[in-house]
Amino acid sequence: MVDISIISQTEFVRIWSSSLSRENRLSLVADMCRVNALSSIKKAGSGHLGSSLSSIDIVTMLYYSELKGISHEKNNPDRDIYFSSKGHDVPGYYAVLYSLGLLPKDQFILLRRIKGTCGHPDIGTPCVEANSGSLGMGISKAKGMAFAKRYNNKKGRIFVMLGDGELQEGQNYEALLTAVNQKLSNIIVIIDHNKVQTDKQVCDVSDLGDLELKFQTFGWHTARCNGHNFTDFEGVLRSFDKIIDKPKVIIADTIKGKGISFMEHPAALQAGEGLYRWHSGAPDDTSYQSALSELRQKINNQLAIFGLDSLKLETIAPECKPSASISEEYISDAYGKALLEIARKRKDIIVLDADLAADCHIRTFEQILPSQFIENGIAEQDMVSMAGGLALQGLLPIVHSFAAFLSSRANEQIYNNCCEKTKIIYACHYAGLLPAGPGQSHQSIRDISLFGAMPNMEILQPCNAEETKEIVNYCINQTKNNCMIRLVIGPSPRVINLPSDYSLSKGSGTVINEGSDAIIFAYGPVMLHESLIAAELLAKKDLSLKVVNMPWLNVVNQSWLQSVIGEIKNIFILEDHVLFGGLFDTLMYHLIKIPAFYGRNVELLGIIGLPAWGRPWEVLQYHGLNGNSIADKILTKSDGNNEDT
Repeated sequence: MVDISIISQTEFVRIWSSSLSRENRLSLVADMCRVNALSSIKKAGSGHLGSSLSSIDIVTMLYYSELKGISHEKNNPDRDIYFSSKGHDVPGYYAVLYSLGLLPKDQFILLRRIKGTCGHPDIGTPCVEANSGSLGMGISKAKGMAFAKRYNNKKGRIFVMLGDGELQEGQNYEALLTAVNQKLSNIIVIIDHNKVQTDKQVCDVSDLGDLELKFQTFGWHTARCNGHNFTDFEGVLRSFDKIIDKPKVIIADTIKGKGISFMEHPAALQAGEGLYRWHSGAPDDTSYQSALSELRQKINNQLAIFGLDSLKLETIAPECKPSASISEEYISDAYGKALLEIARKRKDIIVLDADLAADCHIRTFEQILPSQFIENGIAEQDMVSMAGGLALQGLLPIVHSFAAFLSSRANEQIYNNCCEKTKIIYACHYAGLLPAGPGQSHQSIRDISLFGAMPNMEILQPCNAEETKEIVNYCINQTKNNCMIRLVIGPSPRVINLPSDYSLSKGSGTVINEGSDAIIFAYGPVMLHESLIAAELLAKKDLSLKVVNMPWLNVVNQSWLQSVIGEIKNIFILEDHVLFGGLFDTLMYHLIKIPAFYGRNVELLGIIGLPAWGRPWEVLQYHGLNGNSIADKILTKSDGNNEDT
């Protein structure tokens, strides 16, 4: 593995305390923070690099030269407040905090780890003022902070960073209007206008048009500047000092991937496809070394011109990670292929996407069947209601987004569609606890309960590629009900093997490991994998565990349920979800109707409290949902065999 290097905080002190001009020092510090953001993402194995590089000059300027009082001085009610609504820029933000000594090194170098920093802003991290969530919340949150300052007769400005793609979310425009009506003049919105969202240019997804005119029409004082020019940016801030009766917005023109030539937009767009490849994910070894070398050479050349010593880099110790068997089966990929295969034959199918075509594995669908594909941008509510209109005209809409965003952000719109008794399929990707690195905003652990409350809704989650194909076919061609397909986004930890004669049967699951001492119901490749590990461990202790794959999360064939449990006294239900509203509630509803099951031991294993972020193995262990922990719980309960639920 390639060595990963960071610049120590003492080097930042050396540069900042030098006699160089302030602009030269800011430029050097910003590029040094680029090095550290790059290295932290490389070490983490994932993260958002392009957005960090585009915004890092702005954050450096604010923290080193502009903010009055800083975030760690939370006992100072008159301080300025800065937070990021876009969230993807947080590795760059952490790099700036570390450079100032506001974020400990031990935490900074553990991006997306359980004892480190979250993949999106979280107030559990030093100096972070607000969590990011589903996009579009930032201006509204800034309004609350601004109102509180005025109400409490306190000074201080509220700076909030937004992405340009984020401006497709409707909540922004509600906030823009009411901020003026409420005369909240101490808000400064900064738009990181790098012209790229995820892997496509903003203008190709949902063009924002004349941003300056838009904000001015809402009554905001608006200015534009070069977001990489400190003098230009500061000039706008000083002009804002004279505006005391309006909220203010800076449209900062930036370059996604700024500072690393082969990552900079538009040069980094893939030829022929127009896709930007550096939005998320860690660079490979060669790209990392090239990027580090380029930044290091640029900084050292500047230091030499100024007569200062070259940078001293510090190598980060490698991590010891438990080995994991990765099957390289991607259920989302199988989903995309199955959907395309059916849609070639059914021209009534219309696929809708919320700027996540690559993550949802429907990019190929978009390219092959463009007339059946609608890109709605980052606007889930609009997308779902548009699907409602399509369905009312006799088409079959299939809606795509991350489960956390689709289930909650568009919940009322989904309910409205259900009330019209049309048919719509909701493909909810990134479902469940993992991957956990991005943090709570992306971990979808309440979606089953949110969809389960909908009328005429069937919820299914496949365990492997074979079952995925069956479920897609069922939802499109067989049922008349609305469907929610719950899909994991990462590689399966193993291929879950189903019987050779397997076929999807409504309300019935499939035994994937025989046993007679205890039974566990689970769903999806992650939790079934951990259940099978538990079965293997328990077998060594002469306890046989029957493992059942249950793809139906709110539909149960009661006769099958009674048959599969048989005489087994100890029943366990494993949730990739919070404790309420998931498979457990569905199964218990049916179990209590069967007199033969009274007196048996029924136990729920699921996610308690807020989900932890970090590597899969450490997060599963933290929540007691890894194979070892499950085996221990089953062994304990089976030995006792006298606690009823």
